[in-house]
Amino acid sequence: MAKGKRLDKVLSNMGYGTRKEIKSIIKKGRVKVDHQVIKDSSMHVDPYENHIEIDGMKLIYKEFIYIMMNKPQGVISASFDPKVETVVDLLDHSYQIFKPFPVGRLDKDTEGLLILTNDGKLSHDLLSPKKHVSKTYYAHIKGKVDQQDILSFKEGVILDDGYKTLPAELNIIKSDEISEIELTIYEGKFHQVKRMFEAVDKKVIYLKRVAMGDLKLDQGLGLGEYRELTQEELGKLKNKL
Repeated sequence: MAKGKRLDKVLSNMGYGTRKEIKSIIKKGRVKVDHQVIKDSSMHVDPYENHIEIDGMKLIYKEFIYIMMNKPQGVISASFDPKVETVVDLLDHSYQIFKPFPVGRLDKDTEGLLILTNDGKLSHDLLSPKKHVSKTYYAHIKGKVDQQDILSFKEGVILDDGYKTLPAELNIIKSDEISEIELTIYEGKFHQVKRMFEAVDKKVIYLKRVAMGDLKLDQGLGLGEYRELTQEELGKLKNKL
C-alpha cells in the first residue's frame, strides 16, 4: 500500500501525539487498519478509505477544519503572540492541532464573526480584493448618522490616506447622539469601518461583525464561543467565490 499518507503522520495530524509517541502506540498493538493490528508506523493508508481504529475507536479523519467564532474584545486576530491572548488561544487543543488561523482580522476591540481554518485556498479567496466578499457590521456611532451619510457611503468616501472606498451600504437603525447602524462593505482596508466614519466626522465606539457573505454569526454563540461550520454554512461561504 504505497499510496496515501504514512500512518504515523495521519495519527499525528489528528493529535494523537508526536511521531515518537505514535510509534510506541502502534508497537503496542493499539492501532488497527481494516480490522488488522498494525505494527509498522510507516505503513501508508488512505485515511478516508481505510478503516482505522485506535483503542477500538474509529478514526474520523479531517484534512481541513472550519470554525465560526464570536470573537470577544481584548484578543487579537492572530495565530500566535508572545504577550497578548490570540483567537487561536481560545480554541480547545483538539482544534489547535490542525494549526488553524483567522481569515482576515478583527481589531482587538472589535467583536463578532471570525472564521478560523487551516484551508489556505479558502482563506485566500475570501480575502481576495477581486472577489469582493461582503462583510456586514453592527456599530454604535458617536454622532447623528443621517441620509447624507447613506449617500456618501453609497458613493464611496475618501479615507485619511486619500483612498476612495468602494460603494458601501449603510442602514440606520437609530439616529441620535449615539446612533446605531449596520454597514456592509466589499473590501477590507485597515480599520476601514472606523476610518469611513471618521471621513464623515463621526466616531465608532462599538463595532461587531455580524456577517461575511451569506454567512451570519450564530446568535447562540456567546463572546469567545465557537463551533465548526455546518456543510450548509460552508457552502454559503464557498458560493461567493
